[in-house]
Amino acid sequence: MLARATLFYYLCGVKIGNIDLGERPVLLAPMEDVTDASFRYICKQYGADMMYTEFISSDGLIRDAAKTIAKMQVSDEERPIGIQIYGHIPDAMVEAAVRAEEARPDLIDINFGCPVNKIARRGAGSGMMRYPDVMVEITRRVVEAVKLPVTVKTRLGWDEDSKIIVELAERLQDAGIAALTIHGRTRAQMYKGSADWTLIGAVKRNPRMHIPIIGNGDITTPEGAKEAFDRYGVDSIMIGRASFGHPWIFREVKHYLATGELLPPMSVRERVDLAKRHLAKSLELKDERRGIFEMRRHLSCYFKGLENFKETRLKLVTSTDPAELYATLDRIAEVWG
Repeated sequence: MLARATLFYYLCGVKIGNIDLGERPVLLAPMEDVTDASFRYICKQYGADMMYTEFISSDGLIRDAAKTIAKMQVSDEERPIGIQIYGHIPDAMVEAAVRAEEARPDLIDINFGCPVNKIARRGAGSGMMRYPDVMVEITRRVVEAVKLPVTVKTRLGWDEDSKIIVELAERLQDAGIAALTIHGRTRAQMYKGSADWTLIGAVKRNPRMHIPIIGNGDITTPEGAKEAFDRYGVDSIMIGRASFGHPWIFREVKHYLATGELLPPMSVRERVDLAKRHLAKSLELKDERRGIFEMRRHLSCYFKGLENFKETRLKLVTSTDPAELYATLDRIAEVWG
């Protein structure tokens, strides 16, 4: 049955509501302080089939916090794109969803998966795994409040003794969601240990499930991406931390899925060109100071593994002048290219 269902999706493509993502889509996971508009722009160029904003606090949104509202700005070149919201109070989540819909994304995603203490200990993110009834209530009310497709991203459970995802997936589907993303860890694991894909596969094999199941966790190579599709039958995969400093992973994965062949590693000169485009987009979308500051985490990661690079890396993460940064990037191409 799994093979037949998987073949159906491969032939017909994966649809979330009326969003057609094609065959075996590869999605960019929402990551705080990473998946801003400039990084999404780069990931889209390298083949990400759908992306999400950084996750947005429902409390911040309904209080009109400027930084929170700024995260909702999306452009047509990013589509399809989802706005992801999180919180633990049903009324606030409903109001936030309605506000997010006004920003004209393609879908609304609810974050029930973030494990960081400052979010989970308040009952938001994966902290909601301890309160599945409230999770389902929030989901149902958000679905009823907006016209866009609503999706959920969550984890296997709170800890090793409470992996509730198989039953929970049914309840979330019954609440009206259009797709479900499952990260293959519990909240207690945070990002440690290995992701357990067996339960993601169990959700997909459940004959009651008919919405797309998106698998997430530890996909760092094209081979791993193919195994997720072939072994566990998921409809789509989501790549998170492996894209940081390596946004061309989407191109690598999609090429391997299509041909069974690995692309050659990206050259230093190609990475320099990428870094320049990313920097230019960041400066275009933000003021100069913030555009440079928020690029530092990316620039230093684009050149991991280069020998005798310490001094140059320091320039990338301390310079406040765009011209100096571009000159440093040119120097990287000359010396290491």
